Amino acid sequence: QVQLVESGGGLVETGDSLRLSCAASGRTFSSSFSSYTMGWFRQAPGKVRDFVAAVSRGGGATHYADSVKGRFTISRDNTKNTVFLQMDNLKPEDTAVYYCAADLGSSAQRLDERVGNIDYWGKGVLVTVSS
Repeated sequence: QVQLVESGGGLVETGDSLRLSCAASGRTFSSSFSSYTMGWFRQAPGKVRDFVAAVSRGGGATHYADSVKGRFTISRDNTKNTVFLQMDNLKPEDTAVYYCAADLGSSAQRLDERVGNIDYWGKGVLVTVSS
């Protein structure tokens, strides 16, 4: 069984910070987590799921949506099968359900093209930013 479990969401005010975590478990990830490009997407109410950030298999390369560049930082710890999203200077427009994604066939730079074909998704965590 494969699981991606997000945590760290919540209600914050404009300008605050949050750190999301995504823990990967199961047979697939126990031995090959570092083979997967990892990323974060988000979906606001009534909108489509959008790419936020991605990190390469070894963690050395990252890719961000323009809307979060300079405010969000993605990272991973392959020893703990976990990926993180540090979100600073949060804005009301960042309000959404945030989903962790794992994809075997994509690079970090192209994960945004794979939204319809991601290998594994988490169930999501809600982030609400009040104005």
